[in-house]
Amino acid sequence: MPRELVAVDVRRPVLRDYEDGPVPEGHVRVKVEFGSPKRGTELTLYRGDRKPLFPMGLGNMCVGRIIDVGEGVEGFSTGDRVAGYGHLRETHTWQARRVYRMNERMTWKEAVCFDPAQFALAGIRDGQLRLGDRTAVFGLGAIGQMAVQMARMAGAVFVAAVDPVAIRREVAIKAGADLSLDPTTQDVGVQLKKATGDKGVDVAIETSGSYEALHQAIHGLAWGGNVAYVGWSKECKGGLDLGLHAHFMIPNIIFARACSDPNRDHPRWDFARIMDTCWQLLSEGRLQCEDTVYPVVPFDESAQAYQEMDHHPEKSIKLGIAF
Repeated sequence: MPRELVAVDVRRPVLRDYEDGPVPEGHVRVKVEFGSPKRGTELTLYRGDRKPLFPMGLGNMCVGRIIDVGEGVEGFSTGDRVAGYGHLRETHTWQARRVYRMNERMTWKEAVCFDPAQFALAGIRDGQLRLGDRTAVFGLGAIGQMAVQMARMAGAVFVAAVDPVAIRREVAIKAGADLSLDPTTQDVGVQLKKATGDKGVDVAIETSGSYEALHQAIHGLAWGGNVAYVGWSKECKGGLDLGLHAHFMIPNIIFARACSDPNRDHPRWDFARIMDTCWQLLSEGRLQCEDTVYPVVPFDESAQAYQEMDHHPEKSIKLGIAF
């Protein structure tokens, strides 16, 4: 029988069997080859920081080949390589209209970076990053890695990358960041001012949801600059002192979420356009994803790897699963 990765309770991932029924009309069945979980939102639920319903499927996107096509489906055939949203399981039965066709050059790692690319793009756009700006990206998980690259694409002349995990900083530098900073050993706000001639960055993209990071983002900001707050924040229990810098630097703190419609640029932009834009960028190979999806482990080891991702974030960027 096929298997799937689920959490049966808070922080209890297991592989369990399931059965596939007939393929419904308008659907395709896919044999999964690769997949990846979503670190931020998904881990928040997995840890019980919000109120999830258990059992909870673990994973965000999967890539594979179509093995069966339901009645009424046009434009897809068995053998087609596709991607779609879904937790980590050996087969998926998806509505054909929700399946993303992959071209021949597109890699599976690019496909599973589709979701983080969307939220990175929303942060770049809502943060109003413009040609010639200086920027800092806080949090170098998959969203942050995409944001570093998109900041360059948007015309930033200086990009700083901030994260306590060394491997993430190394990948960000490889992807085009000018400066990497470790918030556990450096005063990030001071270093950003130093790197910009005491001016500060024009736009900070905060993807981690950490209040310490938000505090440093404000500290390192130029007067009147923007902070695009992308990370899913929780109750603030320390780490943020708005009275220390914010009332003097008068930052614009902009909450950014790709899938919240109407978009700030409605009606020209909506979530569908963000998704289409990101899929195009990834399909054309304009975003580097090879080093972002790390490590890659076999599906048989996915429960242990999920626990490792939770307890040892310093060992991974975006976990990849090979079936």
